[in-house]
Parts: sequence; C-alpha cells; structure tokens
Amino acid sequence: MAVKTEEMVLNMGPQHPSTHGVLRLELTLDGELIVKVVPHIGYLHRCFEKHAEAMNYSQVIPYTDRLDYLASMGNELGYVIGVEKLLGIEVPERVEYIRVIMGELQRIASHLVALGTYGADLGAFTPFLFCFRDREKILNLFEITCGARLLYNYIWVGGLSHDLHPDFIRLTREFIKEFRPNLKELNDLLSYNRIFIDRTANVGILPAETAVNFGVTGPNLRASGLKWDIRKDDTYSVYSKFDFEIPVGEGKVGTVGDCWDRYIVRVYEMEESLKIIEQALDSLPEGDVASAIPKRIKPPVGNVYARVENPRGELGYFIISDGSINPFRVKVRAPSFVTLQIMNELCKGHLVADVIAILGSIDIVLGEIDK
Repeated sequence: MAVKTEEMVLNMGPQHPSTHGVLRLELTLDGELIVKVVPHIGYLHRCFEKHAEAMNYSQVIPYTDRLDYLASMGNELGYVIGVEKLLGIEVPERVEYIRVIMGELQRIASHLVALGTYGADLGAFTPFLFCFRDREKILNLFEITCGARLLYNYIWVGGLSHDLHPDFIRLTREFIKEFRPNLKELNDLLSYNRIFIDRTANVGILPAETAVNFGVTGPNLRASGLKWDIRKDDTYSVYSKFDFEIPVGEGKVGTVGDCWDRYIVRVYEMEESLKIIEQALDSLPEGDVASAIPKRIKPPVGNVYARVENPRGELGYFIISDGSINPFRVKVRAPSFVTLQIMNELCKGHLVADVIAILGSIDIVLGEIDK
C-alpha cells in the first residue's frame, strides 16, 4: 500500500530568475515530485489590445514591438500584413525581401537569447556569453538600419521606415561567415554536453497529439515531430521563393518532444535562417521602399486575420475595421500565451529541478503573455 504524504504548495516567482519574466508558478508538491503546476500571469499590465483602439493604424506599430520584445520585427510584420490586406495594398518586391531578411535575423537573435539563457538556467554560463556576443552583431545591423536595437518601428504599412544602409549587405555577409563556426562551438559546448543532455533528455515530453490539442505552434510543436511552419504551409511575403528545411524533433538523445529536442530544433532553425538570408541577399531587387506607403490609412469596414511564423510560434492578429482611422478591435493570438498552458501537462511527475528545464525549453516571453 502506497503511503500518501502531505502535499505542499510552493511559489516559484514572480521574482525567480528562471521564470524569464514576472511569472508565478504555483507548484503543488508531494515531496520533490510535481503534482500540479498553475501559472499565474498578468503582472505586466500591458493592455495592448485596448490601447490599439485609441490609436490610428500607424501608431499601433510601435506598441506591437513591445509584445514579444525579443522578436519585434516579426510582431510588426504580422500586424502590417493584416492592415495591408484590409487596404488591398501590394508592396514593392524589395520591401518584401528586406522584411524577410530582417525577420530571419530577428529569429536568430531571439533563438540566441533562448539558447543562451537556457544554458544559464541549467548551470552553463559560458554559452550564455557566447550567444549574446553573436546577438550583439545582429543588433548592430538593426541599429545601422533604423537606429534602434530592441524596439524598431521599422516595418510600416506599405513599406519600411528606412532603406538598407550602404554597408548592410557587406556586414550581414560577414556576420554569416563568422556565425557558422560559432554554431559548431555552441554544439560542442552545450548541445552535446553530457550534463546538459542528462538534464534535458526524456524530460517534459510533449507528444505531437497533445501539442496540437493545446494549440502549441512553432519550435515547440516541431520538436514533437510535426513538420508545420507557416512560412511554408501558409506562406506569406516572399518565403515561397526560398529553399530551406523545416527541422523537427527526432529524439536523437532521448524521446521525441523532450526538452532537448525543443532546444536543438532552435539550433537547427538558426542554420536554416542563415540560408534564407543568403538567398535573399543574392537576389535582392532594386526599388523604393516607401513608394506604396499610404498618406492616410482608413480601411473599409471589414475584418482580417493575419499570421506569421514568429520565433515562438504562430503570431496572429485579428483586426476589425469600422471604417474609421482607428482599429475598432485588435486581438492578438500570442504563441507564448498559448504555450504556457501546457506547463502542467509537461511537469506532472517530474522533480522540482525539472520545472526549470521544462519552462526554459518552451521559450516564453511575458510581454506577449500579458498582452
């Protein structure tokens, strides 16, 4: 007969460094074993969706930057695509190519934060420094383009705020040349480190069916073995013109859909992003990036849903227009918000220390959770 011990409730956060933001996890424990995990959110008081109703369509763009603040370029792109659909605007090809380049650079920069902080969560500090070293180079490219390093207001309805800097293409090619060997260095230091594998393999297994039922998207879904990527399966911008692969979890060191698979899929995705950027640079067309920007944005009455493949999964905007210069409603489908709900499923039966490994592996940003 099993002896039932008294359960204990333990709060992890909202100040805990490994909650990656102001998140409180209410853990119900039976000794060291997790019985239940309840996430408590809302500490940021963002109110983006309500703010959007008081802004005109262009003024909303800087607010999108502050949702997933590690993927601002993608946030802007999803919103702008939605407004352009409402207006029936076709943007110049050069604009589309630059948007893809910026989006993939942003994907790499975001994944570098995810991977570096994940290593730090589990006790490996050196990879954290190396990842941030490479991320700084991408932020330098953004800075010479639009003057900002985190919140850009770069992708506008119908175009871009600035064309590329004269040195941008050269500096981007230099970054790609430097970064490829650094990816191998990251794998040698962290990915195939025995201690790291022991902490992440066979931990927090997410079956593909469960991932789909919970609405999980992005790298977390693909790590469970399902090859679904909006860039290919519901393509937008000019992604259909580029040749790239969609990495999926294979259970190389553990079980398909475990923490290690969620980690390594992001490593592989950075390699594919480099391929996309190179192809876009090689075939970058000429043109005016501001020629299609409307002087006044006043869409007809209607609604639209636009989605993009952000670093954390499917970012969607449902925009309702009442015919005025302000959106009547902007509803955000934030991937981090959707993904957080699987924490209880992933953690049950694991140890307290595994909560850190599981939470870091799903790569959330509280800015879009508290949207």
